[in-house]
Amino acid sequence: MIKVKVPATSANLGVGFDCMGLAVSLYSEFYFEENPAGLEINGCPSEYQNEHNLVYQAFVKGCKYLDEPVPSIKLTIASQVPVARGLGSSAVCITAGLKAAGVWFNNALSKEEILKLAIEMEGHPDNVTPSIYGGLCVTFLDDEAGEPVLAQYEVSESLKFAALIPDYPISTKEARAVLPTTMNYATAIHQVSRCTIMARALETGDDRLLHQTCHDLIHEPYRAKLIPEYGQAKKMTEAFHGTMYISGSGSTLMAIMPDQEAADFFVAEAQAAFPQWKINEVAIDHDGLQSEVIERGEVLYR
Repeated sequence: MIKVKVPATSANLGVGFDCMGLAVSLYSEFYFEENPAGLEINGCPSEYQNEHNLVYQAFVKGCKYLDEPVPSIKLTIASQVPVARGLGSSAVCITAGLKAAGVWFNNALSKEEILKLAIEMEGHPDNVTPSIYGGLCVTFLDDEAGEPVLAQYEVSESLKFAALIPDYPISTKEARAVLPTTMNYATAIHQVSRCTIMARALETGDDRLLHQTCHDLIHEPYRAKLIPEYGQAKKMTEAFHGTMYISGSGSTLMAIMPDQEAADFFVAEAQAAFPQWKINEVAIDHDGLQSEVIERGEVLYR
């Protein structure tokens, strides 16, 4: 049996649209084992228990890339990552399936190959990269070579993150539909300057600089309209000297607090204000995509 563990991701971080992403401590686990009786999938809604399941599609893509026959498998899913909430659920599924295919055939896929294949399936790198590498990642596709280029940044341990997960989804398709199709130079300059300095603020834990730089003009003004509680949550975050952004395409809102005391007070306040939501303090995941082979309860190798 192959076990694959993948962290949730929080993308965009305000100004890092479609290129910046962060791995956080919510996890999905996937178990792959041979099943001569045919494809069997458990742990997800019945409509995804078939060959259209995204994890399985990624597994198939990995096998075909390696020019290997697709084995008949049983797939069991145990996930903490909610669907359509802006926490990288599709990226988690894609990277898990690709990793399992590589492990199945003697660890034949490198991280770099998994990333390239995952971007082909996902369409953009901001979620898949941190799900594979962990931590804070910035990625783009080289226009000439068509290869992903990535940089990893440290995140100060003084900063504390809290995910505010609403009880309603927002599809990526819906979130992209509300975006404008053009942008002026002033907006582009605003984004580029703040994105580069925000990476520095996250590294140093400078909460004041973080608040100055996490000011997006590309997507948040439009997607905020899809989240009725956005203004209330933002005001509450700033009352505790924190910074808030829409995680991915939403509906999750991610608050970055300057220290543990502020985070504790904020989480309690947010849970009282939004009793139907899940409010989770999350840590930065530094490990990214992990796998191990298990036989009769014994881990053979990781």
